[in-house]
Amino acid sequence: MKTKTPYVDGDQLLAALSALANPHRLRIIAALQSGGRNYVSQLAREIGISRPLLHLHLQKLEGAGLVTSQLELSADGKALNYFEVSGFTIALTPAAIAEAAKSLTTNPES
Repeated sequence: MKTKTPYVDGDQLLAALSALANPHRLRIIAALQSGGRNYVSQLAREIGISRPLLHLHLQKLEGAGLVTSQLELSADGKALNYFEVSGFTIALTPAAIAEAAKSLTTNPES
């Protein structure tokens, strides 16, 4: 039986590929995938980058729909922003790219 991959429009595909085109972001996805959801400070320590830099990368990943966040209060009243990987599948076949290209809203001149 042939499995059908989810439809991704052209703009979603560009956002996902752009977000994944950075080694830090690949490490973030890998850390969240293997360790589950995590809060920013702990994730920054695990990956070895500053929290402000991690925040920039997480914003890009979240904007592309590859991670989600949830703000929670810890037992001692601190606000912790937890991130986790979204369930995503990106099919990079010529046919999938051709289909996604039909829905691009981005100006090719930009």
